[in-house]
Amino acid sequence: MKLRKEELMNYSLLAKSNLFQGIPEKDIRKVLEFIPYTLKSYAKNEVVFHLMEASDRLGIILKGRAESQKPFPDGSQLNVSIRKTGDIIGAAAVFSNNHKYPCDVVAMEALEVIIFKKEDFLLLIQKDIRLLENFTREISSATYMLQQKLALLSYSGIVKKVAFYLIMQKNKINSDMIPIPESITKWSMLMNVSRPSLHRELKRLEDQGIIVYKKHAIEILDFESLQEILEQ
Repeated sequence: MKLRKEELMNYSLLAKSNLFQGIPEKDIRKVLEFIPYTLKSYAKNEVVFHLMEASDRLGIILKGRAESQKPFPDGSQLNVSIRKTGDIIGAAAVFSNNHKYPCDVVAMEALEVIIFKKEDFLLLIQKDIRLLENFTREISSATYMLQQKLALLSYSGIVKKVAFYLIMQKNKINSDMIPIPESITKWSMLMNVSRPSLHRELKRLEDQGIIVYKKHAIEILDFESLQEILEQ
């Protein structure tokens, strides 16, 4: 559903987004004044960008979360990434040589997005060097996370996938308390394993004294043992 700009635009919220980070609201208003954009809302499970659709638009999530999903002909699905409020969606596809979205981008809940056409977005980031720097940082971070995702999927055993994920998250947030992404079911989908298998391996690691398996988080007790699992 398309919304009127004056109805939804929250410049204080936009200032917290990855693209406009560190830029005062008055400057955001100024750079957006003559840049065309569309404000849209999506219901849960509604598709924002369709797989193999021409990638001529990208967006910034103002509210809610979206998930990149790669469906396969056999009915299975790879959950590539989850994007949250403030994140940019569709950028990699828009600026790729393929010019098509490689995944479906689907609303995980009620979602509000500011949408830019490619040519308008290019005009936007040329108006302020801070925007260009923030966008470059965002693309670099997204590329790194995709590399980590591919590395995760390269491990054949579930216990190695778990060990790699926990090590990766510990290094990212510098904490032994690793949040479970939404639910154990969602986590299993992101790791491309079954929920029962993931639950079984987590309990096994807990029985070995390597982790504590809590409802919303995993506490790492023995980091060295996780590293040894990857080396086996």
